[in-house]
Amino acid sequence: MIGYLDIPSGISGDMFLGCLVDAGWPVEALRKTLEQLKLPASEWSVEAKVVMKGPMRATLVDVRVAEGHHHRGLAVISGIINAADLPSRVKQRATAVFTRLAQAEARVHGTTVEAIHFHEVGAMDAIVDIVGACAGLEALGIERLYCSALPMGQGWAQTDHGQIPLPAPATLEMLAAAKAPTRPAPGPGEWVTPTGAALVGELASFMQPNITVTRIGTGAGQRNCDWPNVARLWVGEATPADATGGTGGGGLAQIDTNIDDMNPQLFAVVSDALFAAGARDVWLTPVQMKKGRPAVVLSVLCDAAREAALADIMLRQTTTLGVRSHRVQRHEARREFRKVDTTFGAVTMKLKFVGEALCGVMPEFEDVRRLAQESKAEVKAVYDAALAAGQRLMDDAARWTPPVESPVPPAHDHDHSHTHDHGHSHDHGHGHDHKHGHE
Repeated sequence: MIGYLDIPSGISGDMFLGCLVDAGWPVEALRKTLEQLKLPASEWSVEAKVVMKGPMRATLVDVRVAEGHHHRGLAVISGIINAADLPSRVKQRATAVFTRLAQAEARVHGTTVEAIHFHEVGAMDAIVDIVGACAGLEALGIERLYCSALPMGQGWAQTDHGQIPLPAPATLEMLAAAKAPTRPAPGPGEWVTPTGAALVGELASFMQPNITVTRIGTGAGQRNCDWPNVARLWVGEATPADATGGTGGGGLAQIDTNIDDMNPQLFAVVSDALFAAGARDVWLTPVQMKKGRPAVVLSVLCDAAREAALADIMLRQTTTLGVRSHRVQRHEARREFRKVDTTFGAVTMKLKFVGEALCGVMPEFEDVRRLAQESKAEVKAVYDAALAAGQRLMDDAARWTPPVESPVPPAHDHDHSHTHDHGHSHDHGHGHDHKHGHE
């Protein structure tokens, strides 16, 4: 499953969440995700409602936080995220988004990442937006995310440091680091917030993929405009042109390098850095090199758009003097995620579909390990219970037969002439204050 963010009116954290909820992720699941962060319930609330933005229906996610800002550094925020009972990829992605944000703020203010203390960006609303967005992508089974060009407006914003030009300096830093394409905004003001820039800069490739769209999630901005202030998430399957390599800079790339002179303890560190930078997979293969030396081939599978950044990590963080890369073809089964109940608790199952047929189920091991620890049971016992519940899903799918459709009545020739007058008056802007003070 892949997703494409179509952002004619920009992107912010709450618009991203609106897209995910509108695409089918229940707002109750968003709340349960946030509860895993173990932050006081009095500090935040999340509501979702359907609104009209001009002639378009959209979902507005309203994140409300308690008065006052919490000044949290990156280490504190990373600790909160990593201590949460969430899938490992959600925690990894959310931490990487905040790291990207901290690096941009450090460059803007001429200091170090360790010295950055987030104010608005690191306050509860941003934690909700970033962790929620990463969890929503995981829940919807979106393996790859793409994004359109970002609209950049001009003007000024008031911050703790005084007026700053738009786009906000941190936003511009993140888009430059991601080599993100931009275009003129439909009007003056801020259309891409720092949180929105951090999310797409870390999680998305900037191109329109070949996609068979199966559903669309439309997220609303907070304010009304002279145009529909919405972002749209197209969700679907990669069509063969994209699934097998694509054109125009898309598809997948594999990067390899042979290493025979590096401390083996460092491979785990390099692997973590590659995953955090967007690698789809990282693996090691033992080989024998010239003069009989044992060595390791470090291999990375990634979106082609991330090839240069990942090759740079391999060159900088290993002893290699060069890497090889080539485009690869890949045919993918469709994946979905579903919770099943066991005697130990609920386990997330990954469902494998070929066409419309359910061909396999597999438990998410992090859920299995967590339940085993909580219940003081053997991991194998929890795993086997999850497999048994998954087999019941397989059996139910095998017994299901599609309903027989009733004959379609003959069409009638009616002359329907309608004129549509959508009279909506709007003002523009996402309505995000800038308070990027640092201590």
